Amino acid sequence: MIPVKDKEGIVRMREACAKAATVLESLKPLVRPGITTMDLEEAGRAEIARLGARSACYGYQHGSRRYPAHTCISVNEEVVHGIPSFKRILREGDIVSLDIVIEYNGYIGDNAFTVPVLPVSPKVQNLLRVTREALALGISSALVGNRVGDISHAIQAFVEAHGYGVVRDMVGHGVGVSMHEPPEIPNFGKRSTGERIRPGMTFAIEPMVNLGGYATRTLSDGWTVVSADGSPSAHFEHTVLTSEKGPEILTIPGNVPAKAA
Repeated sequence: MIPVKDKEGIVRMREACAKAATVLESLKPLVRPGITTMDLEEAGRAEIARLGARSACYGYQHGSRRYPAHTCISVNEEVVHGIPSFKRILREGDIVSLDIVIEYNGYIGDNAFTVPVLPVSPKVQNLLRVTREALALGISSALVGNRVGDISHAIQAFVEAHGYGVVRDMVGHGVGVSMHEPPEIPNFGKRSTGERIRPGMTFAIEPMVNLGGYATRTLSDGWTVVSADGSPSAHFEHTVLTSEKGPEILTIPGNVPAKAA
């Protein structure tokens, strides 16, 4: 069963998501040549603490491993779960996916954005554009009465029409008191399949798109997922509330309600 948030839960989700978005927005302008991914990690950790929240990533357990950082920072062919390092120095032409997940007052806010280290090639610019537009299309499909597969299909159809690979090994998901709640929201699938969408559900919708094929592999650190063919990968994500008025993006700094755009 997909959890449905009550009024108090929605209020807390708004608070957590606003803080997650504030952290993400604070990191975007820091992305530039010469900075390390650990510099971004330290800035993110400080901003999370300033907001009175905690990182939901730090110490997150998968199997026998615990994630060792407060942010996920993935560069170029790294799809998700890149571990920050002083050794990873950003250069012109890189793309940097910032994935921020925080817990505040018992609820989770989750969002991601891929930032280019300008200048980047036209091919990479288009990858970012298509992935961001795919997110908007997925969000606009999160309508009460639709099914989860409608979100998945909207993303896949748009991305593949542009010749890119939709990652299949990682998916979007429900989010609330836990980072991962039902349902899984693949970025590929068929219309009119999956569970029915009802008011009060909160989803992390997050297309992950490779410039090449969709296949991935995981590095020896046990966390970093990369494109199998080494092609650049983009990742955009919002936490969304479903309602009779339409989907509402919650991961907005300052908690200003907004529709998908």
